[in-house]
Amino acid sequence: QVQPVESGGGLVQPGGSLRLSCDGLGSRSVFVGWYRQTPGEQRELIATITGADYTNYADSVKGRFTISRDNAKDTVYLQMNSLKSEDTAVYYCETIQFGTNYWGQGTQVTVSS
Repeated sequence: QVQPVESGGGLVQPGGSLRLSCDGLGSRSVFVGWYRQTPGEQRELIATITGADYTNYADSVKGRFTISRDNAKDTVYLQMNSLKSEDTAVYYCETIQFGTNYWGQGTQVTVSS
C-alpha cells in the first residue's frame, strides 16, 4: 500500500539544518517529489528524484537542499542546509506510481530565531 508520510520538520534557527523523511512509498526506485507551501500560496515543487535516482532542484533551494534515497528502505530524504526564514513552509512529499499521485499530510518547517 502506498501512503507517504513525512517527518522531521520542526523549528530551526536561520543557517541551521533539518532532514525530512518520506516513508510509506510502498516500493523502492519510484519517482518522488518534495513540495512546500505557505498560506495563501501555491504549492511549490522544490526537488525531485526519479526511479533511476536522477535529481532536480528548484533554483530557490539549489546548492542548499539535497534529495536522496535509502536503497534499503522505501524512504526518500530531503536534507536542508543553510536554512533561511523564507524556507518556512509545510513540506509535502508526493509519489507517482502507475499514473496515480499519492501525497503525504505534510510536515511543518519553521525557520526563525
